[in-house]
Amino acid sequence: MTETQFQNLLKKLGEQFRPSQIGSNKGEWLAVGNLINDSIQNDLDIILKKEEIYYSIKNNNGDLYLRVKDGEDNVILKIPTIPRIHWILFLLTVFTTLLAGAMMEGARIWESPIEILKGIPFSVTLMLILGTHEFGHYFYAQKHKVDATLPYFIPAPPFLFLIGTFGAFIKIKSPIYRKDALLQIGAAGPIAGFIIAVPALVIGLWLSEVVEKVDVQGALMLGDSILMKILTWITHPGLLENQDIMLHPIAFAGWIGLLVTMLNLLPIGQLDGGHVAYAMMGEKQGWMAKAAFAALIPLSFFSLNWLVWGILILILMRSTKHPPIQDIDAPLSQNNIRVGYACLIIFILCFIPAPFSI
Repeated sequence: MTETQFQNLLKKLGEQFRPSQIGSNKGEWLAVGNLINDSIQNDLDIILKKEEIYYSIKNNNGDLYLRVKDGEDNVILKIPTIPRIHWILFLLTVFTTLLAGAMMEGARIWESPIEILKGIPFSVTLMLILGTHEFGHYFYAQKHKVDATLPYFIPAPPFLFLIGTFGAFIKIKSPIYRKDALLQIGAAGPIAGFIIAVPALVIGLWLSEVVEKVDVQGALMLGDSILMKILTWITHPGLLENQDIMLHPIAFAGWIGLLVTMLNLLPIGQLDGGHVAYAMMGEKQGWMAKAAFAALIPLSFFSLNWLVWGILILILMRSTKHPPIQDIDAPLSQNNIRVGYACLIIFILCFIPAPFSI
């Protein structure tokens, strides 16, 4: 980076940061100064992450030390600090998923609290799938200089919600300006979660027990996706029509992972699939989103879950259309197009017409 480039960068920070000293050493530039106009360090992060640079910011007795290098040079690692709220939600979700897994195993937790450890296989598998999904988003947000939070895990009492969590999410705090960044950030989560969920499901199916089918009033039945049928055939090739598989907790967590992946890849609004579809199709995504949302109505005759999910989408997003970005007409590279089609294939493999039935 030249001095002129560094000075131009400081001009972009002019409303938030006033440098008192600048200098350089072996391609690395340093500016020492102070925040102005009630600005906070996050204001600098939002601007700097849009630049093709590596940077670090350090507060030393009220003075800010800004170090900058070109993107081609060695990386200046910026290790994020984890806010307390993330730790609290994470630990609570570990507890509720442990509780959920233990209850699935018939643990008598109130009589013997140590039996909560029976929930470890389910909890570890599910948290790994959800965490990998969200860190996929986070990693590519950082790569494209998009300001994003670390994952928020959402605990849920297993007495009200079977799996002990409502999932996890990250919050995008700055606009996404480029189409390739939108596609990669949107696709990274489902692909990463899918890569973990599939081997978890295979391992869980191997550990699962084959039982005789019995009609039980009020029993919860899980639906099959194409991928689930394929993996069941591979792990239990001799399964008879009058037999069924009692899923091991690891297999159930893997099944949940595929369900979460499928739901996130619906090409609606700001779901992951909405990001991918908008990057791939541009304004035509609006028509696809309306068609996908309308399809939830006939699907609700197979399972009322679709109706519930449709209502949640309306409440949380208020629109099926993706918000516009600046370079929507810019062409995507072949690699990015392949990523988009990979998401479509994953969606088809994971699609379950009736996820839950009684």
